[in-house]
Amino acid sequence: MSAPLLLALILGSLLLQLLGAGAVALLRRSRRLAAAPPAAALPAEAAEAAEAVEAVAWPGWRPFRVLERNFEDSVCSQCSFVLAPVDGLPLPPFRPGQFLTFRLAGTRLPRDVVRCYSLSAAAEPGHYRVTIKRVPDGLGSNHFHDKVQQGSVLDVRAPAGQFCIDLQDTAPVVLVAGGIGITPMVAMLQALAAQQPQRPVHLFYGVRHAGERAFGPWLRAQAHAHTALRLHLLCSQPRAEDPAEPHGATGRIGLELLRQALPHGRHIFYLCGPPAMMNSLVPALRDWGVAAADLHFEAFGPASVTTGAAPTGSAVPDAGPPLAVEFRRSGRTLPWTGSDATLLDFAERQGIVIDSGCRSGGCGTCQTRLLGGRLRYATAPDFTPEPGMCLPCVGRPDPDAGALVLEL
Repeated sequence: MSAPLLLALILGSLLLQLLGAGAVALLRRSRRLAAAPPAAALPAEAAEAAEAVEAVAWPGWRPFRVLERNFEDSVCSQCSFVLAPVDGLPLPPFRPGQFLTFRLAGTRLPRDVVRCYSLSAAAEPGHYRVTIKRVPDGLGSNHFHDKVQQGSVLDVRAPAGQFCIDLQDTAPVVLVAGGIGITPMVAMLQALAAQQPQRPVHLFYGVRHAGERAFGPWLRAQAHAHTALRLHLLCSQPRAEDPAEPHGATGRIGLELLRQALPHGRHIFYLCGPPAMMNSLVPALRDWGVAAADLHFEAFGPASVTTGAAPTGSAVPDAGPPLAVEFRRSGRTLPWTGSDATLLDFAERQGIVIDSGCRSGGCGTCQTRLLGGRLRYATAPDFTPEPGMCLPCVGRPDPDAGALVLEL
């Protein structure tokens, strides 16, 4: 065999080996690509996995950082605080109308103070918002306005409360707010606009003058954008400089106004405001014939609501002789006759001070040590008292358990 022929054979063999190795590599690569998901799908799947992390209500206190603070009225008496969890984990949704509970500490506070404030914006996965009105001599509200700034860290309990809009019903809604009682209504309005935009809604909002009206521009924008919303803005003590309002009127929110403004038929009422307004309107609506199931309310301030006719499941006078209630630290034993709706109302009427926040069994501020006897609750409170403790704000002495003894 000549040298040129031998060289040609060697080169041909090498070429065949190279082609074969390349074919094998291409085959292996094609198999890997067929088995792997498309590159564009990987980020989306990762995002879906991240969204699948379940956000649940947390036990006890959780630190939150203040992201923003913004005044909502022209006289700067009502300030919103936007809060995000320090741990950065997603937040659970809440029912529009619920509140957050805060534990406040500071050198100007005589002790740790627990306060409840309504959530004033729709649920977001990364933050919550509350709006707080400065109250003269109010420990909690003045601490927020004077000491809580952007970057402050606060201890917060998970959303709680039973004063919530029912988004399953389709009957027309009537929202009645007095003063800072507008805060849960804002969250309710946002939920209604997002989930039931065609559901008829009447909002009655009363303040002393236009300077104290929170969320005014936002409310007017909502009324303009949503034809199902009817806005009624009232001022009880208008100022000369207050602008004329297309939705405005002078006076207080009363039954006669509601009767004139509302069309005939069933409505579901949600009321939140100061005790004077609530103690006037709630019994009046009951006398007007509003069913107990269609009347929902939440009062703020030191007094509870006088409801007039007792709704189903509410407190009624206990049968039998008076029951002894001993306040051990105060050195007083008093007769419980059942005429008070709750033990907290009974204690306050007797001049015995019990710290309280929500007055609805949601925050635990009134938690009191029980030394004897037992309390009963018409419905299970949101806040579970610690062993040996009770919640006077929603409890009544159980006559079957004998005399009640409290550490107070």
